[in-house]
Amino acid sequence: MAGYEYVSSEQLAGFDKYKYSAVDTNPLSLYVMHPFWNTIVKVFPTWLAPNLITFSGFLLVVFNFLLLAYFDPDFYASAPGHKHVPGWVWIVVGILNFVAYTLDGVDGKQARRTNSSTPLGELFDHGLDSWACVYFVVTVYSIFGRGSSGVSVFVLYLLLWIVLFSFILSHWEKYNTGVLFLPWGYDISQVTISFVYIVTAIVGVEAWYEPFLFNFLYRDLFTTMIIGCALCVTVPMSLLNFYRSYKNNTLKHSSVYEALVPFFSPCLLFILSTAWILQSPSDILEMHPRVFYFMVGTAFANITCQLIVCQMSNTRCPTLNWLLLPLFLIVMVVNLGVTSYTESILLYSLTTAFTLAHIHYGVRVVKQLSSHFQIYPFSLRKPNSD
Repeated sequence: MAGYEYVSSEQLAGFDKYKYSAVDTNPLSLYVMHPFWNTIVKVFPTWLAPNLITFSGFLLVVFNFLLLAYFDPDFYASAPGHKHVPGWVWIVVGILNFVAYTLDGVDGKQARRTNSSTPLGELFDHGLDSWACVYFVVTVYSIFGRGSSGVSVFVLYLLLWIVLFSFILSHWEKYNTGVLFLPWGYDISQVTISFVYIVTAIVGVEAWYEPFLFNFLYRDLFTTMIIGCALCVTVPMSLLNFYRSYKNNTLKHSSVYEALVPFFSPCLLFILSTAWILQSPSDILEMHPRVFYFMVGTAFANITCQLIVCQMSNTRCPTLNWLLLPLFLIVMVVNLGVTSYTESILLYSLTTAFTLAHIHYGVRVVKQLSSHFQIYPFSLRKPNSD
């Protein structure tokens, strides 16, 4: 597996023909963030590789996840009667979240500024974004947590899936239309949550116990905003963009089956992971919510990365992802009945396997494309300039 090549020769040929095409109509992005990023990018030296900026932003998101995993391992820290997360942690998380968001906004501008834009850069950016989804959502959960003042781990599981499907919807659009329509929810959520982290440090988590309006709690507002953004903005706009492409005869896939193939693996992942939760003899999600979320998010990221490779190279998306096979087998074993200890071992083993497999996939794809385009992924220096 060490030298396995995930990107086929057909896909490499497709990358050679690739042209970036994206549409951003979000007022917050257009009139506030882009002018801000245009100013910030000038601070970076011209020798700094855009992919290094992208990766640095991703590492900050991972750091936030790990920091709150230390102070709030089981999501009870924000509940009444429990030891709360220190205020300084919320300040750090809020600042780093906004910095990570800023780096994600300026990496493309740095690439154009240094004339170093490549398909690898876009793939690297969006691939890390797909994995960042689970880190971001799970970190936000610590603001409310579970218990009487928060939301249940199963509700958060469903909210995580809403975010994941909202993310993959944009790349499903591009797979079918050839254009990446940037979602409105991303910019709004990043700015809002960064602000909420700082506010939490000032007023304390106790402030979120109080009703927002009448008997409508802040946790209900949090849930409603995620669901409302998906149902009222993300999904309608995605379907509208797809319909416009259909009316203009610019769809890349003529059959309904081929158009929907990218949804097969994520839907099966949802079905299998939900079946595990519902059939679990030891209530696995209640026991290990953070690990279970991470397992699902990592498998989702791998599925999404393969879709991104296909839509950028104009090749067919695989019908099923091989990571679903071990998940299916474990769900079957759990259904037959296992001890709590055995089920925990199965979850941790599967999560480890998914993580290593996804890292291996990412490293190999980056190496393949770097070799193909004759570039260094984290340097502006060309290999033949040594």
